Amino acid sequence: MSGRPVPCSVAELSTLFLFEKLDGDQLDRLCREGRVETFESGPVYTEGEPASCFFVLLEGTVVLSRRVGNDDVEISRSSSRGVYSGAMQAYLGDRVRPVYNSSMRVTEPSRFFVLPAETFAAIMQDWFPMAVHLLEGLFFGSKNTQQAIGQRERLLALGSLSAGLTHELNNPAAAAVRATSTLRERVAKMRHKLGIIATGPFSREALAHLIEIQERTAERVAKAPVLSPLEASDREDALGDWLDDHGIAEGWQLAPSFVQAGLDVDWLDQVAAAVGPEILPGAVGWLNYTVETELLMNEIEDSTARISHLVNAAKQYSQLDRAPYQVCDVHELLDSTLLMLSGKIGPRITVVKEYDRTLPKIPAYPGELNQVWTNLVDNAVSAMNGTEGDGTLTVRTALDRDRLLVEFRDTGPGVPAEIRDRIFDPFFTTKPVGEGTGLGLDISWRIVVNKHHGHLEVRSVPGDTRFQVRLPLTAAEPDTSEEPS
Repeated sequence: MSGRPVPCSVAELSTLFLFEKLDGDQLDRLCREGRVETFESGPVYTEGEPASCFFVLLEGTVVLSRRVGNDDVEISRSSSRGVYSGAMQAYLGDRVRPVYNSSMRVTEPSRFFVLPAETFAAIMQDWFPMAVHLLEGLFFGSKNTQQAIGQRERLLALGSLSAGLTHELNNPAAAAVRATSTLRERVAKMRHKLGIIATGPFSREALAHLIEIQERTAERVAKAPVLSPLEASDREDALGDWLDDHGIAEGWQLAPSFVQAGLDVDWLDQVAAAVGPEILPGAVGWLNYTVETELLMNEIEDSTARISHLVNAAKQYSQLDRAPYQVCDVHELLDSTLLMLSGKIGPRITVVKEYDRTLPKIPAYPGELNQVWTNLVDNAVSAMNGTEGDGTLTVRTALDRDRLLVEFRDTGPGVPAEIRDRIFDPFFTTKPVGEGTGLGLDISWRIVVNKHHGHLEVRSVPGDTRFQVRLPLTAAEPDTSEEPS
């Protein structure tokens, strides 16, 4: 929006706090190379446009806002003479992207002193060379520090995830190794028992019955019902008594395996009727090895399936071999993150999932959303681990008008009201020295707000802290700027 030019007054400029220390020649140069413009109510410049001018308010009221999703969020409003905005970083040249970082409008006819960005940069470098060097060092030094610490934050998170994943993988891997070793032993004994049966005085018909029973027993193992501890104990007692009554040695050792396989007294009665009393002890021993072999193979299958599931979760979390921007299901991302962090969450914290599975998939950067989930879960766990007793982490998804809501609720002590407005600031942390960099929430904010055009906020009272992420349901233009560090 172009303003109406009006005469520039050196005397008026000299009354502004920004220019009060300048001498007459400097003020003359400002009036000569700058201009005074009056703007009617409405926009002056828009966020994202090339930053062509530096504005200093002489009279009126200005409002600065930032674009968050589809909304303009007011960040500042002032009627103070001398407040400034616009191309404030023009002195950095083309080393930063020369665009307006916010939008400015006026609510009443307002006058500004306006300097072209190139003129502002030249004046800064001519009049304040030392200050320019200091400001450059502060700007780029802060940015480099933030990137370096952000990388460390990612490495720390990666180390924590790796430790948790290693722990989770170790349990099913160790179970598979143990089951394989035991299976080898049982198969060897089965071969030995087969040799005894083959050389015994058993008819072909009896052996055929035995093999048929073996096949049906293996099928029964696959369909074994899940029993309560009391039901399993009662069935073990009944099977132990049956085995003792039929002269089967060490029946109390066989009964637990038979119960786990879903066998009962009626089944053993069918076995006894099919093979006859002279074969029964050998037949029961043979079936026991069959049962144990099937159970061990089930254990190996379960363990390897668990390992495969963990590997798939790690792949889902890291988004390997996937496009950085894609349509994704937030529930898959949340599940993979919670699984990756299960070791850190620990047994004291109960995780409750309140998912609305009817929510649509959304266009997003899945790998970066996983980083947001990681930061928010990590903060919640740290808060609850700092209190005595157990805690509950509730992860909820819902439709909130035209946004998809992801909420992380914890039962920790809460965020004090006096620091609530600062928790998203870079380097601000309430964790002890060495345990946090203060960048987790800053990174999360930039990923949600800047990258996805969404919204991130916190609501907190003692015992109920909620971090709420709202993401647009429809695709905005992909942000191709540098990823948050």
